[in-house]
Amino acid sequence: MTTKIKHARGQQQMSKKFSYSAIACAISATLLSQTVMAEDAAKDEQKIEQIVISGTPGGNGISKKDASFAVTNLDISLIEKLSPKSTADLFKAVPGVWVETSGGESGANVFVRGFPGGGDAPFLTLSLEGSPVYPAPTLSFLENSSLFRIDETIETMEALRGGPNPVVSNGQPGLTTNFRLKRGSEDTEALAKYSTSDYGLQRLDLVLSGELSDDFYYMIGGYIKRSQGIRDAGFTSERGQQFTINLTKEFDNGEVNVYTRQTDDTGTWYLPTPLNVEGVDAGYTQIGTLNRQAQVYYGESDHAQTFDFGEGRGWNGHVSGGSIKFELGNGWEIIDRFSLTQGKANTYGLVPNGSATTVAEVADDGVSALGAVTGKEYASDTPVQQIGRWVVLKDIEAFTNDLAVSKSFGDLSMSVGLYNASTSAKDWWTLGNHAYHVLEAGGEMLSGIECNDDVEGCGWNYDINSTGDATTSALYTTLSYELNDDITLDGGIRRETHEVEYSVDEGLDGVINKTVSYEQSKTSWTAGINYSLNDEMAVFGRVNQGYKMPYFDDFRDNYGVYSSGEDLIKEVTQGELGYKYMTDSLQAFATFFSNEVKGDTFVRRPGDPAEILTNEAYGVELDMNYEAEQGFKVHLNATLQETEITESPNNAGNEAQRQPAWQVRLTPSYEFDLGDDQYLTVYGTLSSVDDRWGNNENTVVLGGYSKVDFGILYEPSERVKMQLAIDNVTDKMGITEGDPRNPTSPNGRYILPRSVKFSVSYAIF
Repeated sequence: MTTKIKHARGQQQMSKKFSYSAIACAISATLLSQTVMAEDAAKDEQKIEQIVISGTPGGNGISKKDASFAVTNLDISLIEKLSPKSTADLFKAVPGVWVETSGGESGANVFVRGFPGGGDAPFLTLSLEGSPVYPAPTLSFLENSSLFRIDETIETMEALRGGPNPVVSNGQPGLTTNFRLKRGSEDTEALAKYSTSDYGLQRLDLVLSGELSDDFYYMIGGYIKRSQGIRDAGFTSERGQQFTINLTKEFDNGEVNVYTRQTDDTGTWYLPTPLNVEGVDAGYTQIGTLNRQAQVYYGESDHAQTFDFGEGRGWNGHVSGGSIKFELGNGWEIIDRFSLTQGKANTYGLVPNGSATTVAEVADDGVSALGAVTGKEYASDTPVQQIGRWVVLKDIEAFTNDLAVSKSFGDLSMSVGLYNASTSAKDWWTLGNHAYHVLEAGGEMLSGIECNDDVEGCGWNYDINSTGDATTSALYTTLSYELNDDITLDGGIRRETHEVEYSVDEGLDGVINKTVSYEQSKTSWTAGINYSLNDEMAVFGRVNQGYKMPYFDDFRDNYGVYSSGEDLIKEVTQGELGYKYMTDSLQAFATFFSNEVKGDTFVRRPGDPAEILTNEAYGVELDMNYEAEQGFKVHLNATLQETEITESPNNAGNEAQRQPAWQVRLTPSYEFDLGDDQYLTVYGTLSSVDDRWGNNENTVVLGGYSKVDFGILYEPSERVKMQLAIDNVTDKMGITEGDPRNPTSPNGRYILPRSVKFSVSYAIF
């Protein structure tokens, strides 16, 4: 089997120059031809006005054409075609974003515009109805998308990169994705949808909406699902259910909206696997019936407990909130958005430690070893690998409130906002508990190996019990001035105070050995200009500076080294120049970006010292939707970028790890009118990505790859819809990451193998 991780550099840099040129020419030609077609088709047509709320005070809303920042909108029809396997999987449709979702439905890695990062999603905020679901973008073993599941209650998603982000809401300088729920109307509507797959999925979605009384609307819905997982674990490894209710009361001068989203959804955590062992491929997973239950030792090995590792990663909790929005007269408006998130986000995983080997290399007698469960004798040439049994129990809670008051003074609009958030996390970890297991799907632990039979295990252990609370208070103001009919200037400033109280029992021995009491304040700002060239075209420019404040893990990993906390604040400076073209048939956006991130910290393994670095990046994002009169549609997003680590103890001058120099995602579709209100839509997605470095040292290359998805939508009547979606049609074995803890080990995580899903829905309206 060919190893997919290559230890080379010069060849990659040569091919990168060619890749840049080729892909830039192809994309430019496509955009030019589509623009010409759209101009001919839409000369006398009125443009579509899209309203976005991300990046506005209190989520107040602004026309997309008038927005002086880059934002991507995905409606329910496009989400349906993309058929995402997880929430983070949908973010692949956003330019400037690189997403690794090969670990399952939870625990994705999301990278934004060349910002540095070693995993998770440090520069992503996921919002629901304009409120962040959890103000801390990433804690160890928890990133925002793990707390959210897409279902039929979702209406749209918008994604804002940079722009005014550092000033409004939770001050996220990177990417904010905002999901909007469906709302009821005067008409009663219902949808029932059943889905199944070739990996045993059984899923039922239900949605009902309508009017409870005059101007009082409701939407309720949710799902129940079960499956063995795309990587078959041999048991029901994915199970979940979710219930959402959304209520809206409209008044003559405003509205009140409240919602709650109750979720209990878990699934297997897929980990990197050996890339040089026969039989280990993209369908392989460590978990199985023979090893899903295991006893682990912690607290200097004098405590033991049995856990079910089949529970994987997931979310059991709720996200509840709402908004109050009223026009007060004389140009005054008030809007308050609030959200409460509370629940458990636990992780149970079988994590590889180092390279694969054989029984002969590790057995006490050098000949054979016995299965700890079955008693089976395994010969000397049997492949084995150390597997760590990791347990992370995480209770989280967050409450946010974002109040904004706006006033219009003719051509001048002004808003003043007050954002407050309280965030808490209680963690109990036992990481390590390594033992040699047979290297096969669900391979059992072995006896007859000295360290396997020792309660201290075969490798390092790291155990903690911690509790942390953080509060954030920010006062912000924004201004917008219409210089004339074509030019609008805007700006904003934010003063934020961030406090953290944190204590850790490191070792689970009952001794608190790390405590933090922290308070820092920072001022963020943004300034932009939007120039409308005509009714269809506009250009914009923007600069901003924002900060990512430290949370609990930052202090634990750097305790005693950067004790003041000042060095743990990440400072982000960005610039943007953009072009927008919007008609009924074509919406095309091109954005040049440049950024610098100072003070980023990278920790290879919990307990290891952090690398503090500065990263610079620049590039261009392309985002296009085209719809022809004949039924043809196409969605394109692409990113070309360069990254460089400009300050680092050892890696200055290198490129940022796991950041592709280019990526392209093209989704064309064609709808056939079969007559008698019957329609057939054929669609597909081509995704291509360049090579990436697997580490900051730039010694391990993760090979680029292309993936093809295909689908068919058949509507035999106005109310019935059938969908067949095939993900990874050619069963491509691309690699998303190497081994984060042992970069030189020949381990990696494959993209998900080919899967087929079928669904049928019935709507009443």
